[in-house]
Amino acid sequence: MEEYYLKQKDAVDKIKELGTKIDFHPPMHKQILMNWLESISIDWPISRRRFYGTEIPIWYCKKCNEPHVPEPGKYYRPWKDSSPISRCTKCDSTEFVGEQRTFDTWMDSSVSPLYITKYKQDEEFFRKTYPTTIRPQSKDIVRTWLYYTILRCEQLTGKTPWSDAWIMGYGVDEHGAKMSKSKGNVIDPLPVIQKFGADTFRFWSASEINLGYDFRCSEQKIETTKKFLSKLWNVSRFHSGFSVTKSGSPGPSDKWILSELDKVIIECKKGYSEYNFFVPATALREFTWNLFAAHYIEMVKGRAYSSGFTDEERDGAIFTLHKVLSSVLTLLAPITPFITDHLWQNLYSQTTVHHERFVEPEGHEDWTRYTKEITEFNSEVWNKKKSLNLSLKDTIEITIPTSLEPFAKDLKAMHNIK
Repeated sequence: MEEYYLKQKDAVDKIKELGTKIDFHPPMHKQILMNWLESISIDWPISRRRFYGTEIPIWYCKKCNEPHVPEPGKYYRPWKDSSPISRCTKCDSTEFVGEQRTFDTWMDSSVSPLYITKYKQDEEFFRKTYPTTIRPQSKDIVRTWLYYTILRCEQLTGKTPWSDAWIMGYGVDEHGAKMSKSKGNVIDPLPVIQKFGADTFRFWSASEINLGYDFRCSEQKIETTKKFLSKLWNVSRFHSGFSVTKSGSPGPSDKWILSELDKVIIECKKGYSEYNFFVPATALREFTWNLFAAHYIEMVKGRAYSSGFTDEERDGAIFTLHKVLSSVLTLLAPITPFITDHLWQNLYSQTTVHHERFVEPEGHEDWTRYTKEITEFNSEVWNKKKSLNLSLKDTIEITIPTSLEPFAKDLKAMHNIK
């Protein structure tokens, strides 16, 4: 059967060239496009004999079958609308019949970057906004939506439609099967969001999904994620008991956590710059939960409450507590915008956290060499108290390693060491 075709075979080499100019995230998924280009052997059949779809705006002369395309600017339904063409340009006939076929679904989807940048509608706006920055999509439509968009935009503008392509994997159920309506294993996000909250769902998707890879979805995993946000809430509630100080002289424990903060800021910036939210989400969860809350806060509680410490030492702890938490809230804001903004406005400013500049590392002296020994020593003390059936507040006799001498005062207060 005769169909309409759009030339694509001759464009393969050009599309390959443009493909090399697009940064794929992750880079491995660029190969999906390149493999598809290698397989193209015919031009693209763009007409379809389907009931639903975008109508093809063509009328045919009843007498000589000459096709006629109307002036642009209006949406036509040739199978129903009267012909806007009054006379055949070939035989002068005045009788026409409308096209009944529709376009391939990707024919209009493929010009979405042109539509949003007002191509042929607002020249100045188009000049400022095209090419766009990024195309987010799944890996299963690289050979269709992504490819056809590059093809159409190159044919119409001579340029790539965007500088970056963000390619996700598949969502699969808890057994690893691809989600499908026919299988009945699709998880509707709306009830999940209503049950756990939007930020919980967002943080789960960021911390569970490594960019480009398939990911398993289950309510149990989402519920587990909520525990981290509860921890963040409780940490912030603890901080609310101390007035924010704009300066302080950090002690050894403070210098240690600030150098760890510098490290996590660098890691977060790299992840965000590569559109891989898995990196900042997992880095911030590990830092906030397993270092900041579990170790640092416990180490400086006594100092923050001035129990046996000088005012200067107290101020150093409070300054560092707020410095770290405010940085964590700013770093988390793109992933969990609601809880971070609520905590920010309650603790630091009446203006939104989303107007803050992104946190930069401050180049603190590197004290991260102590991290392993600090965490291992704390765990050793906790385990020993447990084995002796002592509460965490009970006194204990234990020797602090010489290498941890800079932290001795905080460690003694933390563990009630005699």
